[in-house]
Amino acid sequence: MSGARDVVIIGGGHNALVTAFYLARKGLKPLVLERRGIVGGAAITEEFAPGFRCSTLAHAVGPVRSDIVRDLDLAKHGLQMVDPDPRLFAPTRDGRAVVLHGDTAKTADGLRSLSAKDAAKYPEFVRAIGRIGETLAPLLSMTPPDIDRPTVSDLWGLLMTGKGIRDLGKKDMFRLLRWGPMAVADLVAEFFESDALRATIAARGIFGTYFGPWSAGSTTVLLLRAAADGHPAGSSSYPKGGMGALTQAMAAAAKAAGAEIRTGADVTRIVVRDGRAHGVVLKSGEEIPAGAVVSSADPRRTFLGLIEPVHIEPDLARKVRNVRCRGTMAKVNLALDGLPNFTAVRGAGAAAASILGGRIHIGPEIDTLERAFDAVKYGEMSSEPYLDAQIPTLGDPSLAPAGKHVMSVCFQYAPYKLKSGDWASGRDTLAETTVRTLAQYAPDLPKLVRAVQVITPADLEETWSLTGGHIYHAELALDQLFTMRPMLGHARYRAPIQALYLCGSGTHPGHGVNGASGANAAREILKDLKR
Repeated sequence: MSGARDVVIIGGGHNALVTAFYLARKGLKPLVLERRGIVGGAAITEEFAPGFRCSTLAHAVGPVRSDIVRDLDLAKHGLQMVDPDPRLFAPTRDGRAVVLHGDTAKTADGLRSLSAKDAAKYPEFVRAIGRIGETLAPLLSMTPPDIDRPTVSDLWGLLMTGKGIRDLGKKDMFRLLRWGPMAVADLVAEFFESDALRATIAARGIFGTYFGPWSAGSTTVLLLRAAADGHPAGSSSYPKGGMGALTQAMAAAAKAAGAEIRTGADVTRIVVRDGRAHGVVLKSGEEIPAGAVVSSADPRRTFLGLIEPVHIEPDLARKVRNVRCRGTMAKVNLALDGLPNFTAVRGAGAAAASILGGRIHIGPEIDTLERAFDAVKYGEMSSEPYLDAQIPTLGDPSLAPAGKHVMSVCFQYAPYKLKSGDWASGRDTLAETTVRTLAQYAPDLPKLVRAVQVITPADLEETWSLTGGHIYHAELALDQLFTMRPMLGHARYRAPIQALYLCGSGTHPGHGVNGASGANAAREILKDLKR
């Protein structure tokens, strides 16, 4: 048995590292235990072909909350960010494109070739989404209130949020109240007539979810993301060195503050006695006692996989089993012998590289996105998927040999379980579908492909311990957000077992690589330990 620790943190993803930093900064000595050989969870960089490295899973930063970046002093620990402009390039079938710049006027000017009306309405949409997102932003750093016994702090936070909503003014306040339950397809239709622009913006409300653009509540996901970044395209920023550079900087900050990190440490059980967590047991048989245990694993894995059933009340077990985490995303990484020529890109060389430097959206119509979602509902891989891609070598050539490129592609939709066959046989089909879909917009891409890495939803569960292959640990739906994330009555980062806490994406706010869940959890843990 190892010596007792102040706090043991299960998992080494970005939220776990943020939690470790804040606990260590207050004088504790947290021990982070990561099952794999590297820290970072879903935010990692690995070589997938000789000389070709890529952000294996997530390829764009959330963005990380500004106070977290400042507190961890990530630049001091080697983090350098690439902030491409335009943020998003979305080619259409007829050789045109939607190009979303950071500058609203520049974007509107470019939209005139698609629709004069859309060019005129775009600034209004940016203003509305930006104002509403700014009003909702404080919710991301708030601990969800205790519905039955709200504290003074809970009531004050809700009061200030209510005041912010009222200060929006009548028009935007009613927009917020009406938009939340809406399908994101309906939201964009209120502003724009071009289907290409509608689909490009609507995709932000369905990325990584079990939603299509016509799903009720998908606008809530868009607004939740707008609270972190008010730009309609969302974030396209990524670290030099890939996403692993971000989590390596976070790990360095945590260790500098006093945390210890162990890789190759597979936690198989949380030790519970008399209703309290007392430590963990590793696969090797080593037991590590601790004053508190923090799990960055998803809720199902934490409660149903790491805790013996005798310690879980039947009602809690039922609630946990009802947490929806049906993965819909796969990842395809391509090693390319050159930069693909997109038909919609005018010019070559530096001009083309500039246009393609941000994220690339493939899904030119609302109906295209909805049909892609239809497939996954019936256990099928979409034959015409929605793709969110990036060519990070345009901003960071160190990721590939000179003159070569990598392309990181998020494939949606791919079900966790295929109705026919399995992912062992479906892997090649997924790769072929990805390349074929991209070739509709970049005809020379297939001949440039040198190597392909395919990561299925089943791989996400087996290798990265994401139950159901869900990248956010739990579905981002109205009934699984804020006070109901992961479950009603258990949304304050504290488990119903004393001295056991959650800090992963299955907790509020739980979307993207932003560190908010980890920072919020650390605040609540420190409150308890202080008491």
